[in-house]
Amino acid sequence: MAEKEKKQLLLRLSPTLWEEVSRWAEDDFRSINGQIEYLLTEAVKQRRKVKIENPENEE
Repeated sequence: MAEKEKKQLLLRLSPTLWEEVSRWAEDDFRSINGQIEYLLTEAVKQRRKVKIENPENEE
């Protein structure tokens, strides 16, 4: 998927979570949006890895 084909979504976060993600993004020199996208991408990669390593756990 090309960069300009990215989907948009409205995401509501608690103020506490927003502050944590904001500080983390700043530490990693990313925007908050970039940090959330990075974290979701890593979570998906980890999930795929677990499914490949443990195929018997598939639903």
